[in-house]
Amino acid sequence: MPPMRRIAGYVVRRSKRAVFAPVRLALRRYARAQPPAAAAANADRRVVILLVSAWGMGGTIRTVHNLAGHLAKTHQVEILSVYRRRDEPFFTFPPGVQVTALDDERPGATPPRLRLLRSILRLLPSALMHPADRAAKVCNLWVDLMLVRRLRRQAGVLIGTRPGLNLIAIELALPGFTTIGQEHMHLTSHSRPLRKSIQRRYSGLDALAVLTDEDLREYEKVLSGRTRLVRIPNSVAPMGGPRADLGAKTVLAAGRLTPQKGFDMLIEAWGRVARVHPDWRLRICGRGDRSDDLQRLVAERGLSEAIALPGPRDLEEEMANASIFVLSSRFEGFPLVLLEAMSKGMAIVSFDCPTGPADVVDDHRNGILVPARDVDGLASGILELIEDEDLRRRLGPAAVEMAAAYSLASVGPQWDALIAEVAASRRPTPVAPEERAAAPAR
Repeated sequence: MPPMRRIAGYVVRRSKRAVFAPVRLALRRYARAQPPAAAAANADRRVVILLVSAWGMGGTIRTVHNLAGHLAKTHQVEILSVYRRRDEPFFTFPPGVQVTALDDERPGATPPRLRLLRSILRLLPSALMHPADRAAKVCNLWVDLMLVRRLRRQAGVLIGTRPGLNLIAIELALPGFTTIGQEHMHLTSHSRPLRKSIQRRYSGLDALAVLTDEDLREYEKVLSGRTRLVRIPNSVAPMGGPRADLGAKTVLAAGRLTPQKGFDMLIEAWGRVARVHPDWRLRICGRGDRSDDLQRLVAERGLSEAIALPGPRDLEEEMANASIFVLSSRFEGFPLVLLEAMSKGMAIVSFDCPTGPADVVDDHRNGILVPARDVDGLASGILELIEDEDLRRRLGPAAVEMAAAYSLASVGPQWDALIAEVAASRRPTPVAPEERAAAPAR
C-alpha cells in the first residue's frame, strides 16, 4: 500500500476511535458490573463462545460447533453469534448448546418496541470491534449493546474465535469472566493494524489457543511470554456414511468461494488434467463472492463439461462419491475440511500453504503435498493419483489413521484441561485507570 494511503487510513481510524471513545467508555463501564454471588459460584461450569455467524458455513463454524458440543457434556455452553440471517443453521447445532443471535436480521425477528432503536444503532459502526478485522462490516452499535447486555453480571469462561472478538473480550474485561482467545488463521494473514493491536493487547487474555506449531512460534515471538500460549488443533467430528469410493473418477474440493481458497489455481491445474483424462470430473462445492468469477474462468478455459460448481452440498455424501480431495488454498489456519476428507479415507493432494497442511499430510504416506501456489505441481499431484489407483488405495487408510489423532476424543480433553486451568486462575478484575478517561488507542 502506498505510504500516503497508509497515513490516510491511520488518520481515519484514529478519528473514528476518538469520536467513539465516550461510547466505548460507557459500554465498558456498563459491562463491568460485578456478577451476583450465584453466577460467580457457577462460573467454572459456564462457557460462552463468541462467533460471527453460528448459522453459516465454513471451517471455523464447524470446529466451534464441535468444541461446543464436546464442552456441553460437562458445562453450560452458549454460542453468541454476531448475526443471524436464516431460519435453519447450515450445520445442525450440537445437543445441549444454547445459540443466541445478537443481531437477528430476519424480518419480524426484533420485538416492535425495539425496532426503531435497532434501526438507528445499526446505522452506526461498532465502537468495540477493531476496524481492521474483516468482521467489522457486520458489526454495529446495536451488536455492541446486545453483547454487553448479554454478558453483563454473568460469569464463566469467555472464548473469542477471531482477533476482533478476542480484543472485545479484552476491552470489556468482564469481572466474572476469564478469557481465552482462539486463532483460526495464522498471524501474518492479518493486516498490520490488527497485528499491532494483537502484539500490544493480547496480554489481556488469560490464554491464547493456536492451531499449529508454526503459529505457536510466531505468537511466542510477538507476545514474548506475556500470555499463556497453547497449541490445540481443530477437531474433526465423526462423519457419517460410507468411506470414499477410491475407484470413483471424481475429484472434490470444498470451501468458501473466495481468493483464499485458491480455486482459480485449481481450475488452471485442471486444464492440464482434463487434456489427459477427459473422463474425470472435478466438483468444487461451496458458495462465496467469487462464484461468478470462477464460473467465467471455467467457461473461458473450455472446462464446463469437466468442472462443476454446484454450491453448498452435504460433504458426507460428496466425499463418499469421490476418490481424491484437493486443497488449493493460498493460506489457511488449520483446514478442517482436509481432516474431514482424510477421515473419510480420501486420497489427498494439498498445497503446502501456511499453515496446517504440513502438520497432517506426510508426503506420499497419507497424501501428496506440493509447494504452495505451484499450479503445475498441483496438476502433477492430481495426475499421479488419477493414474495410480494402488497409490490411492494405500494413501486412503493412512489418511484415516492421521485423522483419528484429531478426533474429539483426542482434542477435547486438551480443551477441558485449558478451561479448568484458566477457570482456576479466575481473579477479580481491577478498575483500570483509563476508566476515568477516554479509551487508549488500538
